[in-house]
Amino acid sequence: MSGPVLVVGAGGNLGGAVVRSLSRRGIPVRAAGTSPQRIAARHPDATPVHLDLHDPRTFSAAVAGAGALFLVRPPAIARVGPTLNALLDVAAKERVGHVVFSSVTGADTNRVVPHHRVEQHLQRSEMSWTILRPGFFAQNLADAYQDDIATDDRIFLPAGTGRAAFVDVRDIGDVAAGILADPDAHHGVGYTLTGPQAINFDEVAAILTLELGRAIRYEPTSAVRYLRHVHDQGRPWVQAVVQTLLHTGLRRGDAATVDPTIERLLGRPARTMSQYVHDHRGTWNRSL
Repeated sequence: MSGPVLVVGAGGNLGGAVVRSLSRRGIPVRAAGTSPQRIAARHPDATPVHLDLHDPRTFSAAVAGAGALFLVRPPAIARVGPTLNALLDVAAKERVGHVVFSSVTGADTNRVVPHHRVEQHLQRSEMSWTILRPGFFAQNLADAYQDDIATDDRIFLPAGTGRAAFVDVRDIGDVAAGILADPDAHHGVGYTLTGPQAINFDEVAAILTLELGRAIRYEPTSAVRYLRHVHDQGRPWVQAVVQTLLHTGLRRGDAATVDPTIERLLGRPARTMSQYVHDHRGTWNRSL
């Protein structure tokens, strides 16, 4: 690799995991975000760089000299053409060596999710690439579900009795770092990444109950009620719609398949939901 890895979304869960995994391997990292000061405080071993996906004027300076790119779509971004795809065009012009794009399970065929358009754009380019298609993040419990768990002791979703093979972003970070350390072995490949078991939200609630020492319940709801609930929490309508569609898809088994790719690539089992909750059990304290 001729230069550092530019990691988009270094201030988030997934991007942060990638930065840490790369740093543990001794691979130079350029950690990108809208606030280099916060990035520097969070990732002292990385070089912070200003990148705003809504401002194309920041693209060239962030990308110049990078040897590889890790790209993730922030949930608030729905228009990927002038944002993620435009950044990929700049990366191609700057001859970035390899791109790892973190998409979502099923995005290769699901035209509804914005990730599909990024995948298509990347595959049409002349760049070297690998696409990761993770399922539902275990870290959703500390993000999309956190307020409901901490405040109301509930998981409130339109998922019915559907199951999900939750994947820990720490494992995705390790997979991405391994690919970026040896990109030639993963050129032009898409990997589905899941956790080691598919569980329903009653089981997730039981894990939380055990670890937190108070009763957490799963409260299934309708798609319409959930859409309104997510929007009332302050998320834009587009983001709320995508989030609702992904969760209603669980009723059809969209995320229930367990894939062994993480264990094959890392040489160890993927982390379980129980491991994730145990490691982060302070996250859902009512005082937060």
